[in-house]
Amino acid sequence: MLPRWSRALPHVPKLRSLSSMEFSEDVGRIQRQSYAKVAAAAVSPAATDSTGKGVPTKSTVNLDKMFWSKPCSLALAPDSPLRIEEPKYAGIKYFILKLMLFYSKQSKSIRGANVIYKRVISQVDKPAIYEVFNLEKTFKMTFSLLVLHMWLILRCLKEEGKDGVELGQYLYEIYNHDVELRVSKAGVNLLLTKWMKELERIFYGNIVAYDAALLPEAKKDELTNVLWRNVFSDDGASKPDDAALRAAQLNLCTCLQAMARYVHREVSCLSLTDKEAMFSGNFMFTSLEKTSSDSTRR
Repeated sequence: MLPRWSRALPHVPKLRSLSSMEFSEDVGRIQRQSYAKVAAAAVSPAATDSTGKGVPTKSTVNLDKMFWSKPCSLALAPDSPLRIEEPKYAGIKYFILKLMLFYSKQSKSIRGANVIYKRVISQVDKPAIYEVFNLEKTFKMTFSLLVLHMWLILRCLKEEGKDGVELGQYLYEIYNHDVELRVSKAGVNLLLTKWMKELERIFYGNIVAYDAALLPEAKKDELTNVLWRNVFSDDGASKPDDAALRAAQLNLCTCLQAMARYVHREVSCLSLTDKEAMFSGNFMFTSLEKTSSDSTRR
């Protein structure tokens, strides 16, 4: 059995007693010791040719005007062609499938988790998110965005109690299998188990950091700092230094602030999405396909 993602949850309340400096040091240590090694081992040849690593160029969209709209439910409309409904059978086929536990709670949860994960990778694997936030598409960046969106979903499912936590476990196992395939595809076949353990540590460190950044007592810029450390930074540094900001002509700061608004908005939107839509996977993250400020508002 794969490790339970929920084992990280008990650590969140403990963070309330830690100072921001202590918390940054703890998570930063995980990032610096693990993330750089895994990313370096799994980086694709195409990514190593890039000359702009870690320093975004001028964004092609006006990020200052994005993600300010009022949050709303992410549930798909009943007539949406993107909906995935439970298969309906009748007669002898239904009877046989019922005997095979096709309609059991566990089977339904597994099917729902598969649909939910499709929504996650649909947002993470499309070029739009890299173009909007001016990110370089590397293994490290894709993994960072994958963890971020997994956290958004797991956080929402956790609010639904035991059923949500159980569904989250199925989702985590699907995610883990997908990450293993991605690592292998990136060329890391030797010591695969070792790298997967490192990525697991990073996953837990990231979700604890994101949860802590949304606590009422968190500093105003805590989420921005966490996003910098988990997504934008190559070395796990706690904050972008002055040299990095100058090199990017402050565009990096704009991208960070826009992503923080995007995350805050998705958290609110998911909280407004009904349980049925969440558990069945019949929802979609805010579309980033259109790059104008008006078209990105749902």
